[in-house]
Amino acid sequence: MSQPDQVTDLLLEIRRGEPSAVDRLYDLVYPQLRRIAHHHLQAERDGHTLGTTGLVHETYMKLVDLARVDWQDRGHFYRVASGAMRQILIDYARRNRAARRGGGLRAGFLEEEIPAEQRSDMLLALDEALERLSALSGRMTQVVECRFFGGLTEEETAEALGVTARTVQRDWTKARAWLYLEMCE
Repeated sequence: MSQPDQVTDLLLEIRRGEPSAVDRLYDLVYPQLRRIAHHHLQAERDGHTLGTTGLVHETYMKLVDLARVDWQDRGHFYRVASGAMRQILIDYARRNRAARRGGGLRAGFLEEEIPAEQRSDMLLALDEALERLSALSGRMTQVVECRFFGGLTEEETAEALGVTARTVQRDWTKARAWLYLEMCE
């Protein structure tokens, strides 16, 4: 059985109330969650108190708290995990806010490494902008969560959202442009 099928089967077991499925799911998804967390933390400053393992554990604890979620499939799991990771990073940024807010943004800022001294402010500004974007397009917001916060590829994002890779490409392009304009005002 492939890894995506195993994840989906374990999520179905969790839905049915199988207590051991949570631990088995953790063992299965840990490497992918660790890869996503490492991707996000590479740009952080030296001495950052939240490491890859800590971010994975905090994310998973949020997911365990969501044990009553009506898990659909692997894509749904990673979509929720991306949102949880976003919230953890935003909460961390709020606690460690620098004096500036969103300064120095350039077009393409979602693809670039953000200097550590600007990252907290940028994440806070991005979170506020995503809240406004969600009122216009929930799917574009989910694309940003999956791509930027979750570190998913276009294909993985398409699977998670149940759309085509081309739709993800269009939404990603529109969302980046909208967020850039929104955050630089």
